[in-house]
Amino acid sequence: MSASAVFNKKIEQPQVPTSQPQRVNTQQKSVRFLPREHGATAMLYTPMVCAAILARAWSWTEIAAVIAAFAALAAKDPMVILARQRMVWKQLHPETPVAALWFAGWMLVLALSGVVLLMSWPLKATLALGAGVGAFSILAVLVNVKNRQRSTLFQIASAIALTSSSLATSLSATGTIQRWCWWLWLFLALQATAGILVVHARLDARIALRNAAKATQDFRRKALLAVFVLAGAAATAALLRHSFIAAALLVAVAGYGYDLYRQRDANDLQRPLTSVGQRALALSSVFSILLIVGLW
Repeated sequence: MSASAVFNKKIEQPQVPTSQPQRVNTQQKSVRFLPREHGATAMLYTPMVCAAILARAWSWTEIAAVIAAFAALAAKDPMVILARQRMVWKQLHPETPVAALWFAGWMLVLALSGVVLLMSWPLKATLALGAGVGAFSILAVLVNVKNRQRSTLFQIASAIALTSSSLATSLSATGTIQRWCWWLWLFLALQATAGILVVHARLDARIALRNAAKATQDFRRKALLAVFVLAGAAATAALLRHSFIAAALLVAVAGYGYDLYRQRDANDLQRPLTSVGQRALALSSVFSILLIVGLW
């Protein structure tokens, strides 16, 4: 047994009230505000990797773009804590002081990265992307404070905002937003939106499996609509003889269509969400590779 454990054991019995704050302080110090949503992190960085490959060029400012993207994503959780402190809790919450420190740290990293990007990016593009990041961050905080994370509009906005990171990479590597980057953003946003809706359809199906009174087909219908949109885009790409882009879109259609079909099976609904996430990541990887080849 360590010395600290012995010390804690000695003070617990005679002084229970004084030992409790010490445990709270230890918990506060152990809190780390790092990105915890693996899906959102993948959705943020996959477009940056795709754009870096398609740019066929390298600039050291791409590193600043990657750091800025990470800092902006990581700052969301402490922002939510601070917003809840002001709007909901009113009285000081144990996590608030730690959240304030982490938020200040991430904002410092974001500001330093922004200065580096400002020195190389066109001013208009820098201000536009900065305004977009700021607006989405405020939206994400308000939605989380109000516990409306499952809002369909917010989910779609998240997909659009996160996949726009490809624009930052194009600016860093080439000094402008290339035409292919706009198409890359569009296709990745469509694929990400469909993926989000399919996952939420699965969550709704799992809830209905446990409680039929809460059964809903809302996300399933929206997911089916997203799959049909992808199928229409694939048909259009095929007609325009962009075979690899059509193949990428068809892979997404097949993958999400199969997932929605399997959601009718109660046994498949018991599949761990980690496994579902790994399957979605594999699908996204194949989609991205085919898309890169198609836009090359």
